[in-house]
Amino acid sequence: MSDNTKLVAEKRTDFGKGAARKIRRAGNIPAVMYGHGTEPVHISLPGHDTMMALKQANALLTIVVDGKEQLALAKDVQRDAIKPVIDHVDLVVVRKGEKVTVDVAVHLEGEAAPETVVTLDHNTLQVEALATNIPENVVVSVEGLEAGTQILAGAVELPEGATLVTDEEALVVNVTQAISAEALEAELAEAEAEAGIEREESDEEAAEAAAEGESAEGDDAKAEGDEA
Repeated sequence: MSDNTKLVAEKRTDFGKGAARKIRRAGNIPAVMYGHGTEPVHISLPGHDTMMALKQANALLTIVVDGKEQLALAKDVQRDAIKPVIDHVDLVVVRKGEKVTVDVAVHLEGEAAPETVVTLDHNTLQVEALATNIPENVVVSVEGLEAGTQILAGAVELPEGATLVTDEEALVVNVTQAISAEALEAELAEAEAEAGIEREESDEEAAEAAAEGESAEGDDAKAEGDEA
């Protein structure tokens, strides 16, 4: 994991929605920090620096309050439903040498065999790691994998120092055979027929039917001419 980010915070004594709005208008983010048996500390964080730091999942932060440094992880980040801003952050205090359980993103790399579909069933894996050495992600290679291949959580190679918490039998990656356009069309038609849905004739199908009709009329006319 990259070096932790240092954020200088200010203690706050005013609470409630009005106080929080005032903090946000000033370009800061209201937050609370707790853990390890300490009393919750309500603080105000610098808005821009905090948003940049929290772009990285499981970012380790050094929070400076009244000149004292404290390591912390973001436990809960509340974001505005419309604007790209953070409304509030819950921080949990951690110690050097302490292990924590976190969700780590799964990233796929490589290309599976032709005519296959790769499904990522678990976007994250829960792992235990040192608070100062949390992996940014877990990489799973699907290079050349054939249809029918499955990768379970227990088979995923984790970064050094990380231990799997997720069930080892949990399905992470599933590789299946890609369905052809013809087969998909046939399945759709069958499903519609079972549901009693009559499909509207497409322009292409109508054109083909008209062409076949004209051809049939031409053949009939020719046959009548031969008989005459």
